[in-house]
Amino acid sequence: MNGIKLFIRVGGGILLAAALIRFLIAAGTPPALALPEPFIGISIRTAVLIVGGFELVVALFCLFGRWPRLELGGLGLLATVYAVYVLVLLAKGVQVQASCLGSLTDPLRIYRGSTGFALQFFPFGLALGSYAAAVCLLFTAEARATRLVRSRQRDAAAGLVKMVCPSCGGHIEFPSHALGQKIDCPHCAKSITLLRPRE
Repeated sequence: MNGIKLFIRVGGGILLAAALIRFLIAAGTPPALALPEPFIGISIRTAVLIVGGFELVVALFCLFGRWPRLELGGLGLLATVYAVYVLVLLAKGVQVQASCLGSLTDPLRIYRGSTGFALQFFPFGLALGSYAAAVCLLFTAEARATRLVRSRQRDAAAGLVKMVCPSCGGHIEFPSHALGQKIDCPHCAKSITLLRPRE
């Protein structure tokens, strides 16, 4: 799980940098920003601002969110949309000029070589990494649920019941024949009724 959280935070940090660079580019005055974007037809400046806005929202969600599944979904969706966009442009015969990080090659003077090449394929890696992390998260959740079911089955076979104290949240284990009895919680000493936990 820590590896997944690290992936989400790093992806969010990279998207934050990409969004800020997009905003810097859109604030500039190059004549190319007024040209129409080849697929949708809006100005490149508008397209850069829209994409930067989406990247900023997903980045903040990844950096400060608490829902790994949704964060991975946002990363994967954004990266997939960009990757499909690039593939559509290539299929139409349009040469893709910008890197995945919002023309990062221009302000940082990274035009050629392995770094520029790697940046162009970053969204594909981000998409694949998001999908792989989501699969790992799914299997981790399923494994946890399976362990919980097996633990309950073992306890039931041994005639034991586990419950959580409604007052303090402490875990209490007792024999099944004690169901319905009132006892003092061993953790907080409040009177509670021994009940079978809800499934």
